[in-house]
Amino acid sequence: MEPMDIVGKSKEDVSLPKATMFKIIKEMLPPDVRVARDAQDLLVECCVEFINLISSESNEVCSREEKRTIAPEHVLKALEVLGFGEYIEEVYAAYEQHKLDTLDSPKGGKLSGIEMTEEEALVEQQRMFAEARARMNNGMTVQKQSDPDRGFNG
Repeated sequence: MEPMDIVGKSKEDVSLPKATMFKIIKEMLPPDVRVARDAQDLLVECCVEFINLISSESNEVCSREEKRTIAPEHVLKALEVLGFGEYIEEVYAAYEQHKLDTLDSPKGGKLSGIEMTEEEALVEQQRMFAEARARMNNGMTVQKQSDPDRGFNG
């Protein structure tokens, strides 16, 4: 069986992080079981093919609904169409757990991972507002003295 064609990519361009995959494989097996390197490579290739298969079918489901963005429902329907219906409940539960896990996590950005006091956050917010005002005024900034009664610059 030929590997699935991936739009604009050669087979060598598409892979999964092998170290991560090997870790997952090792965690799924009893400690006394060893897996040959070529068997690990084969498992990684199977995972890539599975992802390609599910992605392709999800795209088909999405297209039939005349949508342009693949949604979780499309992936679940693709699993069903491809004969993996018995996994849908477990996949959906994992998806819901992922949503809960990422709900409170920062989305990344300049300040992710930095904890500030409320005062520090207010100062940072004021600085960002001042930068935005300056950009809107084509770089012409007018510095105003802060008014302690108002609680902010401006």
